[in-house]
Amino acid sequence: MDADASGTVLKRERARDAILEMIESRRPGDAIPSERSLCATLGVSRPTLRAAVDELVATGLLVREHGRGMFVAPEKITQELISADLALSVPQAAGAWSSRLLEFTTVQAGARVGRKLRMSPAADIVYVARLRLVDGAPMAIEHLHIRAELVPGLSAEELESGDLYEHLRERHDVHVHEAVQAIEPTVVTRAEARLLDVPELSPALLFERLTSDTTGRPVEYVHSLYRGDRYRIVSRLALGPAAAVEPVEGGHHPGIPPGDFAQREPITSSTRGDIQSGD
Repeated sequence: MDADASGTVLKRERARDAILEMIESRRPGDAIPSERSLCATLGVSRPTLRAAVDELVATGLLVREHGRGMFVAPEKITQELISADLALSVPQAAGAWSSRLLEFTTVQAGARVGRKLRMSPAADIVYVARLRLVDGAPMAIEHLHIRAELVPGLSAEELESGDLYEHLRERHDVHVHEAVQAIEPTVVTRAEARLLDVPELSPALLFERLTSDTTGRPVEYVHSLYRGDRYRIVSRLALGPAAAVEPVEGGHHPGIPPGDFAQREPITSSTRGDIQSGD
């Protein structure tokens, strides 16, 4: 784990979630407190707060107006893409995928993540930030929020090597089954650019995913940032009946580690402005 990054990633994540709480409780055009006020309220430094705000501005959730402050951005126009059989198939990416931990700790879920995982804000989650690499080159930054009671004894080794969903299934008896995932364009902040080895404000793809098990219980909430210069998505939509096709072994789904999804029923997925978790 990178000692310099330890703690900083989580503080930025907490600041981001707190500001998202404010955004979700307001209407488009409503004002957000000033950076100075937010630093005092959230107990974070100006650079940490600014990194969180920059990310939300880049993703189109906040708008900065010079001399006036920050405001909730207008609502996004959302187009759902669902194939005829309600299954959206995505190709698997090539290359040897590995992970490097940036942060690994147990914290309280908080209001926003708690709603998504349908659990008390005071309940514990395992928070993981990891750098995903392909053939040794940085490709994505992942922020995972997993129900702590489902993964007692979850180890750094499980998060850095092998297939996480396979570890969940074999070591923790957690069988992921379905995911709702949203994808949208963004740009990287200075801190993200250093980790991904790209220039600041480089294009990127933001993935948000809510994963459920075979009983419909939310297991994890993830948001990931993938390099726009190295990553591409191709969607194959079923527009009519076709003969059964055997699933392809191995590989990596865009934004989704390989695992139970490839071995069970097709993923039901949609492209939405925000992931809905029943709250």
